[in-house]
Amino acid sequence: MHPLLPSLVASALYAGATFYQGLRLARHEKPNKPLLALLIAVALLFHGSSLFMQLHAAPGLSLDFFNAASLIAFAVILLTLLACLRIPVENLLLVLLPLGLLTVLLAQFLPSGTVSPIDEAPGILAHILLSILAYGLLTMAVFQSLLLLMQDYQLKHKHPSGLIRNFPPLQTMESLLFGFLWAGWALLSLSLVSGWLFVENLFAQHLAHKTILSCFAWVVFGVLLWGRHRLGWRGHKAIRWTLAGFCLLMLAYFGSKLVREFILHV
Repeated sequence: MHPLLPSLVASALYAGATFYQGLRLARHEKPNKPLLALLIAVALLFHGSSLFMQLHAAPGLSLDFFNAASLIAFAVILLTLLACLRIPVENLLLVLLPLGLLTVLLAQFLPSGTVSPIDEAPGILAHILLSILAYGLLTMAVFQSLLLLMQDYQLKHKHPSGLIRNFPPLQTMESLLFGFLWAGWALLSLSLVSGWLFVENLFAQHLAHKTILSCFAWVVFGVLLWGRHRLGWRGHKAIRWTLAGFCLLMLAYFGSKLVREFILHV
């Protein structure tokens, strides 16, 4: 099967789920969770099918720029859907589903850059999986921080929108943010350790900037978590540190891939 059909079906389902959730929130009503979860689960099934075919289009793992973005979006939405079973993070889906829609279409229709197939040795695959899960959880954290910022602003100015009225209390939102940060930082730590163990030379010319920026991001998130634990950091300070760490991490991965695949062609 060609990946075009599952990509189009996944994008249509993401669009439908986004429209349904947005419409219910605009009416100050909570979406039907089973129905929303079913739409997203089926979308993920088709998204995963298209990804599998795109990643294995050539010998080795074809993890180019747009495939990587689509894979991380898939992981983020899947993690959020699973998290919804235990914690109130449904509102994250309203910003994450359009991300899935966009990335699945970009991976399908935009040409890939110059990229060498990745060795599918178990150690390398473990490193990739840990990295994607870390990026996924930290992406959830950054969107949670933006929703927290919006909620704090609207509550201070006493004009909460329909979306904000459906949020959990501010303290719960902040606790969820730091839960995502702790889990993401732990997985990022494991990802860096697995890189040291299984990647032949993390400071080779094409990997050096990625490694250095990832280490800086690890330090930023670590300082933030230390500040939260020891100094009680919260609010805007926590959000600023979260955004700074995320920007470093995205530069490390997507910045390096963009330069290598579309500028240097290596």
